[in-house]
Amino acid sequence: MSSYSLRNDTLIEIATFLVRRWSENDEITVEFSNKKTNETRMKENRVILIPFLDYNGDEFGRYRQFRTATWYEAMRINHCNKILSNDHAFGFILNTIERRRIELLGRKVWRGMDNELIFNYTWQWIYRPLLNNVLGKARIVEAFYQYFLFGDIKGEIQPSHFEKVKKAVEYAKTILDKSLENDYGTDWIEKSIPKILTMLDIDPLITIPLSVPLKGPGMLIQPQDFEKAVQKIVKNLQAELGKLDPKNAIEGKEISQEFSLIKDENKKNENKGLIPEKIGIQIPDSTNVDETKIYDQDLISNLKNKFREWKTGWKEQHMREGDEFDEEAYIEGHENPFFTDVKKAIKSRIVILLDHSSSITDQQTEYKKTTIGLCEVLAYLKVNFSVYAFNTVDRQVVCWLVKPEDMKWNNSAAKRLAQISANGGTPLAEVYDRMLPVLSSKKPDIFLTLSDGEPSDPNALKMVLKSYKNLGVKMTAIGVGRDTFSATTIANNLKYLGYEKVLAVSRLPDIPNRVLSILSDY
Repeated sequence: MSSYSLRNDTLIEIATFLVRRWSENDEITVEFSNKKTNETRMKENRVILIPFLDYNGDEFGRYRQFRTATWYEAMRINHCNKILSNDHAFGFILNTIERRRIELLGRKVWRGMDNELIFNYTWQWIYRPLLNNVLGKARIVEAFYQYFLFGDIKGEIQPSHFEKVKKAVEYAKTILDKSLENDYGTDWIEKSIPKILTMLDIDPLITIPLSVPLKGPGMLIQPQDFEKAVQKIVKNLQAELGKLDPKNAIEGKEISQEFSLIKDENKKNENKGLIPEKIGIQIPDSTNVDETKIYDQDLISNLKNKFREWKTGWKEQHMREGDEFDEEAYIEGHENPFFTDVKKAIKSRIVILLDHSSSITDQQTEYKKTTIGLCEVLAYLKVNFSVYAFNTVDRQVVCWLVKPEDMKWNNSAAKRLAQISANGGTPLAEVYDRMLPVLSSKKPDIFLTLSDGEPSDPNALKMVLKSYKNLGVKMTAIGVGRDTFSATTIANNLKYLGYEKVLAVSRLPDIPNRVLSILSDY
């Protein structure tokens, strides 16, 4: 991340907000993928984006391309009935026409995107390959793509092939105009794709090579060359996008303020407390993970209902029969109210450390589901908490920051947890030692460790526990076992090492209840 200041999780949060706003679908999740292509999976409500660093240009230019790519995927969600794969000619041609259709439909609502579209088209033109470098029949398909979207082609193609491309593009534009005029969707356009393929003399199943942003000396663009490219794009797309000022497209003033605010907020968050990387704590950075696999909605719902009863003191029961209660008569006959509304609150600040040693490998998915349920409930109860985890990577113990205390629990934190794999031993003393500088500055009330194994160095652990106690931190632990006997044994051993309070758990879903009982005592 040294070359730019925005972290992947920050970008994911931004993209998720934007795509949900633009698509009007609050169920969409966003992730990055190393497959080097943007993709929307409509049935899964997922948008997969090219990583930020795969784009060229300066940081602001990359952000503008990233933002426009998000807009296009949101427009696909809004206006497409289906999205076919670009791997073969049929889907590639359909998606090419659909790209222009959703673009024109989207501009009617989001007029502020015009300059961003021109800027993005300029880079897309730069990224496209020379036709000389595309082999076989795929060259004709690439020529169709370039001529349809950019109004020009890069490189050379046989005159007879170019005539086919021009006629196919003219026909495709006619189809596009009819679809817009009559509000026809993807299915209607799809019926015309076989004729376009016939005009191009292309087999619908031929493989289309992937064209993606490239990095390297060959992609260095001088400002004057980029300005000329923008002017060319503005001229070629004037019929579709109207007359636009190339200077405004290059400057991007509408987005620059937004970008500055994002960078400022990012710097504020980075400056809170100590920087984890400098004190031996790392932050999981991968975002191409599916956190939904560790979300158990039934467990979360049941836990929230249970803790709602605990918080309000009310317990709701549904019975088939019962006596009718006349509340007015009851109140008239009693001087004092027959109930009081007492809301409980947990004011303690808690740090949670999750043991991800190899001993939980076979049940780590359930372990993470339970942790997610716990975090959702703590967030629901508005508890101030942070979450860390540890495992072994390349024979080195790593302590991971999953959720800092000054950020709300969100899907980015869940993604961090999802990618931490169970591996290694239980070097609690070493992990505590790495976390000590952070917690010395933050001084939480409670430090809770969830562990299912024996510490590697009990004597060292006793010493570091004293350091935490001297800070006024209450060291607690939950021993997690496969059965009652093993859970009790682990808990007893932890109690012997000097923890102030230790509980045993033999069923993972019981962990949130045990945590609540610990918090209720302080």
